[in-house]
Amino acid sequence: MFADRAKVIIKSGKGGNGHISFRREKYVPNGGPDGGDGGKGGDIVFIVDEGMNTLSDYRYKRKFAAQNGEEGRKKNCHGRDGEDLILKVPEGTVIKDALSGKVIADMSGENKRQIILRGGKGGIGNQHFATATMQAPKYAKPGQEGIEIEVLLELKLIADVGLIGFPNVGKSTLLSRVTNAQPKIANYHFTTLSPNLGVVDLDGGKGFVLADIPGIIEGASKGVGLGHEFLRHIERTKVMIHMVDAASTEGRDPVADIYAINQELKDYNPVLLEKPQVIAANKTDAIYGDETEALKKLEAEFGKDGTKIFPISAVSGKGLKELLYYVNDLLNNMDDEPVVYEQEYDPGLSLREEESYTITRGDDAAFVVEGPKIDKMLGYTNIDSEKGFLFFQKFLREQGILQELEERGIKDGDTVRMYGHEFDYYK
Repeated sequence: MFADRAKVIIKSGKGGNGHISFRREKYVPNGGPDGGDGGKGGDIVFIVDEGMNTLSDYRYKRKFAAQNGEEGRKKNCHGRDGEDLILKVPEGTVIKDALSGKVIADMSGENKRQIILRGGKGGIGNQHFATATMQAPKYAKPGQEGIEIEVLLELKLIADVGLIGFPNVGKSTLLSRVTNAQPKIANYHFTTLSPNLGVVDLDGGKGFVLADIPGIIEGASKGVGLGHEFLRHIERTKVMIHMVDAASTEGRDPVADIYAINQELKDYNPVLLEKPQVIAANKTDAIYGDETEALKKLEAEFGKDGTKIFPISAVSGKGLKELLYYVNDLLNNMDDEPVVYEQEYDPGLSLREEESYTITRGDDAAFVVEGPKIDKMLGYTNIDSEKGFLFFQKFLREQGILQELEERGIKDGDTVRMYGHEFDYYK
């Protein structure tokens, strides 16, 4: 089965903790703090591998984690940074947040390498906390946690033209005849179980990339059949060749088929109907009687909207040249830039939001300060000791919390509450 979707969990590395140590040398009886800083955690980096065309590498392994940074060491030695984790994907892969469905990155066009998750910052060692009144700080800052999220990888093929239609109308036959692709061809439904790409070479160095999209059926946009799995590949195409069985060899009505599939495109993504369509009326060599009668019905329904209709035979090659050159002319009058999806979600920003804080007023007029970052600081700081309280006060000042409290109108003697701890404020 063609692997064009995968759901995986990725995690950047945690920053190494800052180290707590003091100089202990023979002739330095009162050595100061010399704890080194922790190393940065490794990033999660996605890159485009031109040799890949599916996401099969992600079908059997679901968790990927970058290396953590090392803890700082004594003698002011910095911990080693964690190694980045490089994940390779085929061009055209869209990386989405699995929870919200928002686009994190589109590995298309010029975007060949992108850092998706940045590793946590290393914590600083106790050497940084020495002051005139606290010359032997027994505190160090822990490393910043890495980010862990679940992402959805979706491969959306990069093709200029999409070949769409119901199963068994001759799409694979056409692709094999006009390109170098060699799709499997047989006379039964859903023989094409994966999209196929081929390059159409025209005279004068012209040409375009044609994608045979597996047969779409009614209800595909709602998950019926396999068509739902491949509708996403139409999104990047600029022109669609809508192929129908003009001979009705299986009793299908070509006009009804076009309306049905256009409805599926609309239900999946209404923007798809804004793309130019060309109708390829295939199997004209199998029409018994007057060939023009079937074409007149198509012309009456769709020609009035300016849609061009080409009678063709994918088997004999009749009409293919005219069809391909017309499509090429359409492409020449369109923007050359590939369809690339804009970023809608940045996991790094969400982490920074989680590390922020809020200041509210309680029912008793106390100033309530909360936030994950403050909760974490209280977790590893002994504020019952004088040194620990001074360390925590320095943290509040450096984070701008004391300044914001003053801007909010706090006065001497007012109460500040933080996760079960209460303090009287004095400037």
